[in-house]
Amino acid sequence: MTSEKNLTPMNGYSMLFVFVLLLFGGIALLIVAKSPVTILIIVAAIIMVPGFVLVNPNSSRVLLLFGKYIGTIKKNGLFWVNPLYSKRKISLRASNFDSERLKVNDKLGNPVMISTILVWRVTDTYKAAFDVDDYQNFVRVQTDAAVRKLASMYPYDNFADEGLDEDITLRSSVNEVSHALEQEIQERLSMAGIEVLEARIGYLAYAQEIANAMLKRQQATAIVAARHKIVEGAVSMVEMALEELNKNDIVDLDEERKAAMVSNLMVVLCSDKDASPIVNAGTLNH
Repeated sequence: MTSEKNLTPMNGYSMLFVFVLLLFGGIALLIVAKSPVTILIIVAAIIMVPGFVLVNPNSSRVLLLFGKYIGTIKKNGLFWVNPLYSKRKISLRASNFDSERLKVNDKLGNPVMISTILVWRVTDTYKAAFDVDDYQNFVRVQTDAAVRKLASMYPYDNFADEGLDEDITLRSSVNEVSHALEQEIQERLSMAGIEVLEARIGYLAYAQEIANAMLKRQQATAIVAARHKIVEGAVSMVEMALEELNKNDIVDLDEERKAAMVSNLMVVLCSDKDASPIVNAGTLNH
């Protein structure tokens, strides 16, 4: 037997009636008849007790007879099986696993702290019980291994200014990374008869030793990008102002005065502080 076998045992309520009948009937006969044969009836009733199996919803019992796999009871209720069967309980409920924060290197070699949240359940009780030593510990170890591998496949963030523009990153590509993580964990846990319902990154940050440096880098990148947009807008506004002045023939500016005007407008538009206007009461040259 190398796969799960669903077993349908005897109804437990009918056997419970037989047990009560044998036990109390044997005791009554022993008191009335005082025959040694009634003792055998009572012993038979006692032997029946280990055969009763109660299976709760979304639970199962794996049955063994002297090391041989007999089958698995997945139907919930009260049942009766061979009293010599050994019974192992395996839950079929969905379970949550929040891994520890691991320190790993991303694709670019930057140390990051990462953890994952995994939702899983057992679908094949035979594999969970016999193909791995401890399926719950197997889930924990293989999940950590999958997270380490995933973190090394993608960078934490894009560094387009350094020519390292990635389509998928750990920080911004949440759906893609979660899908890749789920597939990686499922491949590792399939041999234990476990189905991965959901896997996603629970915590992600740079390691403490480089967190401050990376924060400053992100701030500098944001400032440079903002300045780039400001300069683009300022150039567009200066160009529009010169075109409007020439179109409406408001004032005739030579190259030197155009350069002075462009310089003044760029200073006003690109400055991070409000400009203080100075009123010129003289001529254009003073």
